[in-house]
This record gives sequence, C-alpha cells and structure tokens, in this order.
Amino acid sequence: MAGVHLAGMKTPDLSEPRTRRRLIAALTAAIIVLVLAGVGVYGLLVGPPSQGRDGDGGRPEPSVTAPSDPVPTATPRLPVVRASDDPETFARNVATVLFEWDTASGFTPLDYTSVVLDVGDPTGAEQAGLTSDIAAYLPSRDAWLELRQYATAQHLTIDNTFVPDAWDTAVEQAQPGQLADGTVAVTINGTRHREGLWNDEQVTSEHSVEFTVFVVCGPTYDTCHLLRLSQLDNPLR
Repeated sequence: MAGVHLAGMKTPDLSEPRTRRRLIAALTAAIIVLVLAGVGVYGLLVGPPSQGRDGDGGRPEPSVTAPSDPVPTATPRLPVVRASDDPETFARNVATVLFEWDTASGFTPLDYTSVVLDVGDPTGAEQAGLTSDIAAYLPSRDAWLELRQYATAQHLTIDNTFVPDAWDTAVEQAQPGQLADGTVAVTINGTRHREGLWNDEQVTSEHSVEFTVFVVCGPTYDTCHLLRLSQLDNPLR
C-alpha cells in the first residue's frame, strides 16, 4: 500500500499560479521567522534598548557608565560668611565658606568668589589682591568642569585657630599708620574634605591644610572685614 501511495503521488507543478503562491507564502513565513529569531538573538546580546535615540531615530545609544552632570535635588544656595566682631570667629567663618563649594550646584567659581569678596574691606584697597588670593583656593574653570562630571563637593573642618607669633613681630615693626587699628592675622589648621561619584560609587578624600586669614575689626569697623589670604599651606606661624 505504501508503494502504491508513493507511486500515486504527483510532483507539484510549479508552473501553476496557485502552487507558486503557496510556495511564495511558505518562503515568506520562513524568512519572517528567521528575521524575528535574529532580532531576538541581537536583543539578548545588546540588552534592552535605551530610551534615548540618535538623531536618525534608529539604533539605541550605548549606555554610559561615567556619571553625567548631576541634577540637584533641592534649590541650591550660595554659602554666606557670617558677620562677627571677633577676629578668630570671623576668620573661621571666612575659612568655612572659602572651602565650601559644590560643582553640582549650578554655580561657578566666580559665584563662590563673590561671596567671599562681599565681606572684603569696604575701602576696596585690597580687592584686587584679595580676588587673586581667593582664585588660588578655588579650582580653575577647566578643573571645575572636570570635577563637575563627578559631582565633586568640598568642605572644611577646622581643628585650630590662633594669632601667630610672627604677626606680633610684624605689628611691632610696622610704620605708624601702615596697619589700620584692629588688623589681625589668624592662622587656621584644618582638613579639606572632598566627595564625589566615580562609576556611580561614592568616593572621598581628605587633605590637611594651613593658611592665614588677615582681617580688620574694631575700632576701625563695627564688624570684621577680610583683607587678604596667605598662600595655601604657607601660613604665618
């Protein structure tokens, strides 16, 4: 029976229109299956597509592991130097603000510079020098842009403040009228702290710092004002 059945089968006539349509449909279905299978394998290799797409609206962009510019979770505010008529207290307030900045805040080094300049000598005699002093304590514009990629922020903890012996000598040797009444040098020892993100991991660093803050207080002014800053790590002792 099997032989009779095989012998009786007819070979499809590909010249017939109905046969050709059936064959084309079968081939099309097979191609679709292969394409879908290929897409599935590709998806397993590259993972799910990202939501962002390129300018042609086609292939998904590759994921980036380096942190992008951070988005602040709260409205950022610039720090403010608190007023004081006590030289050491005021020097500490200046130092705290001088070292307090956040690249993720949206502010620039010039914004932080202006905060410290706001408590400078009202006469403006030392403004140019003070501006240069502050700039040496802050990152440059290029360094700021680099640090911003890692959401870098900084603050200072103060360990000790004192009027250095060298200042007493300087006052004794100053000519009459060379120093305004109430001018004082205050040396500060502390630790600079930095924190940021590296490959989405929180990283921190610490560095000991020393510097001298030159201020003028009473009786010249009712509250203290900032005159100059020493070089970082080159204080009066």
